[in-house]
Amino acid sequence: MNIPAELKYTKDHEWVKIEGDTATVGITDFAQKELGDIVYVEVETLDQTLAKDEVFGTVEAVKTVSDLFLPLSGEIVAFNDALESSPETVNSDPYGAGWMVKVKISDESEVADLLSSEQYKELIGA
Repeated sequence: MNIPAELKYTKDHEWVKIEGDTATVGITDFAQKELGDIVYVEVETLDQTLAKDEVFGTVEAVKTVSDLFLPLSGEIVAFNDALESSPETVNSDPYGAGWMVKVKISDESEVADLLSSEQYKELIGA
């Protein structure tokens, strides 16, 4: 199971890479394996400001549809539109080309609520 140490994680199985006041968000390797083959990623919140834990989109796999929860309050400033034509990239490269959104963080204190890689490993029993 790939759980990069330099990233932060949520209990909802999203990863967060923080660079300055911007966070890149995607779903974890664990999440994509649990979902199975991803066939569609929908994000209709581009340019919207959302609160932490609000739904920012959905990911659809062959068997299920799951909501995506924003790990940090802020404005969705970018969507990985390559996922519109190649949603399977989330399966093949969840921490790289399979990123989903970039968020301009509005409350940096929320970063402290995210899980470390060790805490996330404990959560999923890895």
